[in-house]
Amino acid sequence: MKLTKRDVIVATAAAAIAGSIATAYAAQPHMDKALDFLRSARSELNQATPNKGGHRVKAINLINQAIEEVRLGKMAGS
Repeated sequence: MKLTKRDVIVATAAAAIAGSIATAYAAQPHMDKALDFLRSARSELNQATPNKGGHRVKAINLINQAIEEVRLGKMAGS
């Protein structure tokens, strides 16, 4: 089978994308541990007495934002 220039370009691009994906999902133990801590903190706050002058709810919302940032950071790679 003869490869055209287009075939080579497509194959090269696919390899580059695959390499980026592999980097993005490489083991990131510190980010994983941070997610564990954030999820644990959120769980504790969810079990706390609700009336805290709005601070408990604000803390939960901030933790949710932090979880999303860590998740996005993991996807962005090292």
